[in-house]
This record gives sequence, C-alpha cells and structure tokens, in this order.
Amino acid sequence: MSNVITERVSLLREYMRKNSLSAVVVPSSDPHGSEYVAEHWKSREWVSGFDGSMGTAVITLNEALLWTDSRYWLAADKILPRNGYTLMKDGFAETPSIIEWLQANLSSGENVAIEGSVCPYLQAEEWRERLSGKGITLILSHDPIAAIWSNRPAIPMSIAEIMPTECAGESASSKIMRIRELLKESNSDGILITMLDEIAWTTNLRGNDIEFNPVLVAYMLVTAEKATLFIDNKKTDSATAAYLAEAGIECAGYSTIWQQLKNYSGKNIILSQRCNALIVEKLPEECRILWNNNAIASMKAVKNIHEIEGFKKAMLSEGVAMTKLLYWLKNNIGKEEITEIDVDKKLTELRSEDDNFRGLSFATIAAYGENGAIVHYEPTEQEHSTLKPENFLLLDCGGQYKYGTTDVTRTIALGALTQEQKEDYTRVLRGHISLAKAKFPAGTCGTQLDILARQWLWQAGENFLHGTGHGVGHYLNVHEGPHQIRMNYVPAPLVAGMTITNEPGLYKAGRYGIRIENTMLVKEDITTEFGSFCSLAPLTICPIDKEPIIPEILGYDAIEYLDKYHEWVFEKLSPYFEGEIFEFLKHACAPINL
Repeated sequence: MSNVITERVSLLREYMRKNSLSAVVVPSSDPHGSEYVAEHWKSREWVSGFDGSMGTAVITLNEALLWTDSRYWLAADKILPRNGYTLMKDGFAETPSIIEWLQANLSSGENVAIEGSVCPYLQAEEWRERLSGKGITLILSHDPIAAIWSNRPAIPMSIAEIMPTECAGESASSKIMRIRELLKESNSDGILITMLDEIAWTTNLRGNDIEFNPVLVAYMLVTAEKATLFIDNKKTDSATAAYLAEAGIECAGYSTIWQQLKNYSGKNIILSQRCNALIVEKLPEECRILWNNNAIASMKAVKNIHEIEGFKKAMLSEGVAMTKLLYWLKNNIGKEEITEIDVDKKLTELRSEDDNFRGLSFATIAAYGENGAIVHYEPTEQEHSTLKPENFLLLDCGGQYKYGTTDVTRTIALGALTQEQKEDYTRVLRGHISLAKAKFPAGTCGTQLDILARQWLWQAGENFLHGTGHGVGHYLNVHEGPHQIRMNYVPAPLVAGMTITNEPGLYKAGRYGIRIENTMLVKEDITTEFGSFCSLAPLTICPIDKEPIIPEILGYDAIEYLDKYHEWVFEKLSPYFEGEIFEFLKHACAPINL
C-alpha cells in the first residue's frame, strides 16, 4: 500500500507544480458537512491511506502531514510513516493547527488549494484572512484529487424511499409551508438547505447514500414560489416523482445547483454557516446572505406525536435485541471464546430478526477492558480483544429502524470487579440518574443541566471530556442539533418534543471505561406560578447492569428511580420472552435490596 500512496502523492505534486500550488489541503468532508461521507468523497483516505473518520492531510512539494485527534494517534502512527506522512497530533499542546503550520512554513506569494465544495464557509473565511496577512493566497476553485483520481467511486445512487405521512406525522407540503412562513418572518427571498438530514426531514424521503445515515445526496432551494430538489434523477422512480410533484417539489439535476446559484434572482438568501464555501462563491455578489444555522434544525429537532411513537417502537425492538445479547453474554462469558467483533456481529444478527431493522446508526463500540478507555474505540477484524470473565465491556450501539433511530450504551460487568471499578461505575450511574430526574424551567439549555451528570464524579476528582447528550434523529442521523448537553455553552434550549441522550462516562487509560446512556424525551411537566417546567422521560428500554452498584454510594433516591425504571423495562419487554431468558430479564429488572 505504501508504494500506491507514494505514487498518488507524486501525481498530486505534479499537478501542484503545473498549477503553481505550494500546498494542498485534503479534509475528511463532503459538500454537505456530513459526519460520515460516501466513498466518492474519501479523498483524504485515498491520498494518505489513513481511514480514520477524522483527519486532514496537508501536502506540500516536499512534505506530507496528517492531523488527527487522540482517538486515532496509535492507529495513524502505524500507517502514516510508511506512507511518507508525518503524524500531527491534533489537540496536543505542542502541535500547531493546520493554519498555523501553513503560516509558518509558506512564504508570501505562494498558493494554498482546498476544494471549495468540501471546505466549510467559516473555515475558508478564517483561513483566507489569516493567510492573506502573510501574502499567501487561498484558492477554492481547484479540485486536485479529482484531477488525478482515476476510477474514483461515483456519487452514490440509492433509490429514494418515501416515509409515509403517518410515520412522519407531517406532510412535506406542510413542512414547506412552515419554511415559507420562516422566509416571510425573515424578509428573505429563499433558503438553501444543504444538510442531508434536513433535506430528508423536509421531503419525507430517506435513502442509503451515506453509511449509517438514511439520507440522499441532494440540495434543496425553497423560495416563496418554488421548492426545488437538486437530486440525480436515477434516485427517483415514477412513484417518487409523482409524490414530489404532489408535494409541490420540482426536481433538477444534482450538479445543476451551481448554475442555479449563479442565476439566483433573489435579493437575499438564508444559509447556514456550515454550508460549503463554494456555495457562497457562486452566488451573485449583490445577493445578501442571511445567516441562520438552525432554521431547519430547530423544526426537525421537535418531534411530533407520530415521530415519538416511532421512537418508542424502535426502542422496543432495540430492547428485545439488547436483552437477548445481555443474556447471551452473561451465560457464555468464560465458557467460550467471545471477541469484541463477536459481540458486534451477534447484536446485528439479533436486531436483524426484526423485519423493521434497516441497519446500524453508527459503528458499534464494543470495547473490552482497557479499550473502553478509548472514547470512540471501534474494533476491527485486524485489531480487537477477546473478552474474559473479569472487568467491563463498554457497549455503545444504535440501530436504524423504519420508524426510528436508537442510541444506547451499557457497561457490562463480565466477572470480578475491583472496589475502585464499582465505585466509579456507581458514581457514573448516579450522575446519569441525577440528570434523568431533572425538572427545569422552559427555556433551559443543556449546558445549565450538564453539572447534574458530572457532580458525583467531580466530588471524587474525576471527570469526562465528551458531551453529556446530543439530539437523535427520527429514522435519521443519530447525532442532531441544535441542542446538546455539555460543559461548553450551547444556547439552544431544550424544548418539549426533543430527544436527547444522557450519557455520562469515566475513562481510566490502560484500565477500563464506563458509560451509561439512555435516549430521553423532553416533555412538558408542570406549570406553577413560577412558569412552565419540563422533565426527561426515558425512551431506551434496556436493563442497566446492577452487579457493579454500591448501594450506599448510589443513594436511596437514585435506587428508587432505578427500581422504577427497571419495573417499566420489565413491563415493556417481558411479553417477548419466556423460559430462561424471561427469568434472566426478571432478575436483571428486580429491585435493589438495601
């Protein structure tokens, strides 16, 4: 493989010399800011050989470097040197950012290229300003990888699937009417929707263009008079075409978006700052941009009653599969060889017993022992661990079902645990329950609630650095905003109808990791003389391992909550089981004896 990468870098440098480029930046993104990207846009992997989900390559005429975060340092360090790359440890105090490195290593008069359709607008603006201060030019019009990548995979062409209105809870035409109301309120002539999940939500179409995300590659432009979906016609059959026409949506080719933007006649347009830089480049100079990052996201995040019912069905299906997996694990650990890969395959097999299962919502994290301390660990066929009847298995997983998306994490005791492990597990669980029990005034944002999940860890001098919660899409992306629960300030309020995960954790490098996650529903709770209050209701239906719990640390109130949660879990899941697995579930959901 190293010879192949060397050849590709040589081809790139030949292109650079012909076009007077001193550096080329190759990010891990697509034109829509997707978390996962189709094979067509895996340019950074193609030119570097590094396949981690996060990383940016920078190639100059003499050097090749790749920035990635701590999740991938070990894996990248095995691959990059033999491919002629230097690993740049992003987030490490001594590592310069990409823009800092470019400023320090290029000279006035030199040019840096990054393909404009995969470069976020905000990044392009910052880089352009900082580089120009040193006389360096940022060029967005070049696509060097496309020029040298022969046999490049095509843009994906999955067939559109219509989500019935009874599942979506609102027709596409109704959603477009709401968007037009937004245009009127904003005094805007149009809005360009670029995020794929927002387009899927607006149109009630789903697809299979992106791994884990049931979306279609497209753009959508809505004005007061027209709604145009820019999508390849191979994705829409006659039934879909008729459905779109009935909803008042016209279709145009995906690549025609650029000419449409050049010809845009409106005085202004709403864009998200997450849009790619080329969009802004193509718009007429006189067109005023109205920035609104959450115009569609805020609508999509609040689920209607039909979507909520879909979540409940999906969580029930997931709970059945997870219970079968927990039973299999607890009964076979130490009796047969089970690897992290086996856990992943077994869970997918169990989910597939449900006809409504459509695939994973993200790559399963089945992390045993010390691997659990790697927050986004993913076992591979080449590198994985064998489970032993001791320590923890951290299992973070999710599924796509035709009526909803799931995300659940359980930390499972596989055998003997130390006192420290039990104390840590109990504090994480206590934080999870403290957040789950929260009542809060309408208008509260997730940052204001974050301490509830961390307080018991903080008292022990412990912490976790990832967010505590994120939104979950309705048969859509497992990560959605605008709301989050995290330490750094995110102003979006938690509104009744939103879904949000509750997933505190603790990670001790080289030893173990703990995380406990339920997907929750924000709901209206009480109204008093002090205003309206909301609370969180669990959607996830799955036993939480009681074996590691130290009751004295968990506390009476938390035990009471857990017992009630398990009573509800047993009520929901028990009709689906009998015999030994029924008894297993009954024991897993039994009250804690104080």
